[in-house]
Amino acid sequence: MAFLLPGLVDFGRTEKYNGNAAMTNLKEKLFRTRQTVKSRIDELLSSKKNREEILDELMETLILADIGVSTSERIIEHLRKNSRKTDSQEGVRSLLRQEIISILSQHPVSVALDQPQSVAMFVGINGGGKTTSLAKLARFFQSDGKQVMMVAADTFRAAAQEQLSIWGKRLNIPVVRGQYGADPAAVTYDALQSFQARQFDLLLIDTAGRVHTNANLMSELEKIQKIVSREIEQAPQEVFLVLDSSIGQNALIQAREFLKFSAITGIFLSKLDGTAKGGCALSIVDELRLPIKFIGTGEGDSDILPFSPQEFADALIS
Repeated sequence: MAFLLPGLVDFGRTEKYNGNAAMTNLKEKLFRTRQTVKSRIDELLSSKKNREEILDELMETLILADIGVSTSERIIEHLRKNSRKTDSQEGVRSLLRQEIISILSQHPVSVALDQPQSVAMFVGINGGGKTTSLAKLARFFQSDGKQVMMVAADTFRAAAQEQLSIWGKRLNIPVVRGQYGADPAAVTYDALQSFQARQFDLLLIDTAGRVHTNANLMSELEKIQKIVSREIEQAPQEVFLVLDSSIGQNALIQAREFLKFSAITGIFLSKLDGTAKGGCALSIVDELRLPIKFIGTGEGDSDILPFSPQEFADALIS
């Protein structure tokens, strides 16, 4: 099955994003989380334990995968109500898969970056993979033939601007940056003028990610958003909150502060490779009431996938 997200091209046209290949890749990238969850589920379902014992131990397994207590309780309650209808291992596994998909599908996963001039902002704390995730998305759309421009609007860290400039050179994508300490909104405004004059397709804005308890940060994000919407009607079409999956439930603590910036449209879940805490994807969707739209699966510029609840569930437990 090819990836097809509303508002995007059919990625099945490109072999790299072929559904079967992506599924294999996702299972490999989720290896540590999958090892925590699937092997234990297999063991429990094939055991001689009674139904309640299996459900109790399955609850522990889900929490160990960082799915979170409340979300794990929801899953187990679903199994408790419906598992009496089946005596087979595969029947219980199917019920589990259906509930995982149900949780991850609560909110539309469509991506609205198909307009002639689209803008996406990236927000999140420093160290969460924000700049790298932005570069991956730039490469993702560049590979489909779109003209992309990037903005280093994090003017408070010289390292952040330099990192995005390095990505720009590597990908042959122009980067607009300002002086250290410059007004981020002013840098964004300059970028918008160049973006419109050169008639590029997609503008990606990297914003400051200072300590998430800093109230001024939210004001800065709102200022950037207002300038974008003033210059381009209905933009920014997407505002991605980048969350580091390797820190599991702690990502929720970060996210709640950023939700004060109401413009957020979805999650970019980074660093899914190499973590045993990939189950946090479920509690992130369930508790934040936001869809995961993209996932980062490695350090390379092509290690990015559009998020699919069905394929994530399969990679996790099948």
